[in-house]
Amino acid sequence: MTNRPFKITDATSGAAFTVRVVTRCAQTEAVGVQEDGSLRVRLVAQSAGDAEANTELINFLSRELGVGLNKIEIVAGEKERDKLVSVEGISTSLIEEKFNKPVAE
Repeated sequence: MTNRPFKITDATSGAAFTVRVVTRCAQTEAVGVQEDGSLRVRLVAQSAGDAEANTELINFLSRELGVGLNKIEIVAGEKERDKLVSVEGISTSLIEEKFNKPVAE
């Protein structure tokens, strides 16, 4: 297994990390961490830059991390494939435990 850096920023009230979304997939799932440290997430949504994809991503992260929808915010990249996500009330270690695996090629 390659040791790829998962870039998560620790904040006073939570954590922030980058996500690369891949759309038009059969199911919503986290694939792993890319070379640049971003979490790659597959979405069923048709376009990365629309409200449907952002809602799907927030719902997925809420379920996986066990936090409320109101604790997750896309702070940058709402209309892009690369997004910066902020999660309140969660530690970086919990996010790493859940998602820190290399992207399956």
